[in-house]
Amino acid sequence: MSGQRITGLAAIALAIGFNIPYAALASLYAYPAILRRPAGEALDLFAAGGPPLILAWIGFMLAALAMVPLATALSITPQRLAARPALAVGAAVSGALAGLAQAIGLSRWVFAVPALAQAHRAGSPEAQASAEHAFDLLNAWGGVAIGEHLGQLLTAAFVLQVALLQRAERRTIASLLGITTAALLVAGAAEGPAIALGASGEAFALTTIGGFLGLTLWLIAAGVGLLRAPRA
Repeated sequence: MSGQRITGLAAIALAIGFNIPYAALASLYAYPAILRRPAGEALDLFAAGGPPLILAWIGFMLAALAMVPLATALSITPQRLAARPALAVGAAVSGALAGLAQAIGLSRWVFAVPALAQAHRAGSPEAQASAEHAFDLLNAWGGVAIGEHLGQLLTAAFVLQVALLQRAERRTIASLLGITTAALLVAGAAEGPAIALGASGEAFALTTIGGFLGLTLWLIAAGVGLLRAPRA
């Protein structure tokens, strides 16, 4: 099997794969709405989720990490390096950094939040207050700043650059999906600054959901395009 077909299949697999832990988190943890609920409620619900919830977070983190090699494979080909090297390399770097940033943000749910959830569940009122404070800080830095804001902006940059490459190659459907997805992700990334400024970020959160739905469709379109294209 050629590298082109492997990349196409990998893009489709990731598009489907990252939605599996997402659906599990929506069922087990009321994700993503729980992220904007009080810290005590989020910690207690996390503790009640047990190992299945942690496994779902591990799956979500690994799906984000899978973007690192896939972004390189989707962005860089000999033809693109010859015709548009800046776009090809820029897309690869943006996509790899996006996957890494989102994986770092998601890793807090695997390695830090479980201890905070247990301390909140079994601790004194003072220990519970301390756990809630730590959770809020961790969520603001690891989640909103690194995973959701930086990760989302880098994902938008990656998708937009590959979409421009696809446009030059006359892959119109994939290109339009990519440009729309990038716009939605950029708009959704404004949620973090809005919250920091004391405003409501709910509208931006809905835009982010639309952006990741677009990312799913774009990855599938990109993968199908690679499978149908003549072997390079």
